[in-house]
Amino acid sequence: MDHYEEFKTKVFQLTKIDLSSYKEKQMRRRIDSLVTRNNCKTYEEYLKLLNADKKVFDEFVNFLTINVSEFYRNPDQWKLLDQEYFPGLIKRFGNRLKIWSSACSTGDEPYSLVMAMSRHMPLSNIHILATDIDHQVLAQAKTGLYNKKSIANVPDDLKKKYFTQVGESFQISDEIKRCVEFKEMNLLRDPYPTNCNMIVCRNVLIYFTDEAKNDIYKKFYKSLVPDGVLFIGSTEQVMNYKEIGFTRRDSFFYEKSSQN
Repeated sequence: MDHYEEFKTKVFQLTKIDLSSYKEKQMRRRIDSLVTRNNCKTYEEYLKLLNADKKVFDEFVNFLTINVSEFYRNPDQWKLLDQEYFPGLIKRFGNRLKIWSSACSTGDEPYSLVMAMSRHMPLSNIHILATDIDHQVLAQAKTGLYNKKSIANVPDDLKKKYFTQVGESFQISDEIKRCVEFKEMNLLRDPYPTNCNMIVCRNVLIYFTDEAKNDIYKKFYKSLVPDGVLFIGSTEQVMNYKEIGFTRRDSFFYEKSSQN
């Protein structure tokens, strides 16, 4: 198949997703499998189908936005968050923190943040902004229904307190849901929230080019207040964190210097 560059341009016009910011080999392989699955022989033919069929369009966006998520992913990092970072942030900024869960997927991460914070403050003080580019996963997040594997790492006391079993699935409680505000957002295009005490962006930017990653980390830096913290995933690192202005506190935690 050829005409991929033209396809990328048309996709951006249609979805505002810039495929040039993703690693091409990986992304093209994913798209080619979708084109084949929909019995199309060319990108042009597939584009026509995207324009004509909402179900195919939604499948395309959902397929492009990588949604592999689970509660308390990498538990040791969440333990560090619970024991060191939340107490430190509360000490510095008080108990009404502004936390942004970017690329939140199906809600596992922001709901995990609420439950972890509930050990340090009442739920009435907790508000998480959670954003993702994919409206389908945001709809799933708002429903709050998860399988057994997704919630396997949730501490037993929190699992018992905040989940109800519904058949083979588990429904998160309304009191946790009320602490999260979900919004559709494109990290490559849309304006970022400001004055954040913490930004959480985990295991998402590995799919982006180095140039796009660098741009996003710079924007995260601007979005944080001095002494604010960026929490990234175990598959990632901020290569030029000193140049941007971050101090590396632990493997996956970066702090915006109060001097900057």
